[in-house]
Amino acid sequence: MMDKIFITNLRVRGILGIHDWERNTPREIVINAIMFTDTHSVAQSDDISDCVNYSDMAKKLRAHAESAARMTVESLANDLAAICLQEPKVIKVILRVDKPGAVPESDSVAVEVERTRG
Repeated sequence: MMDKIFITNLRVRGILGIHDWERNTPREIVINAIMFTDTHSVAQSDDISDCVNYSDMAKKLRAHAESAARMTVESLANDLAAICLQEPKVIKVILRVDKPGAVPESDSVAVEVERTRG
């Protein structure tokens, strides 16, 4: 059994989409990440260096989503999952990217990917 760290509804603004109007104006993008890890060592040490620093991870996800200017939600979701797996303590990640307002009469369109180290 693995422990989980959640980053929930991280709201960023970035270019995401295939239409000309989507390429000109940053839009809201919502990121959710579940990072699987082992928290036993940090439970003993109570030292931030022994765990996934979720503040740093959120900053990395935000920076990429704001600057990547991806065409597809699928590409951005895969990018962000790879960023999570660059953290050695993250064994697996489930990463979801929502694009609010992408389809009329829906709250959002989303892509969720699941990736494991190795």
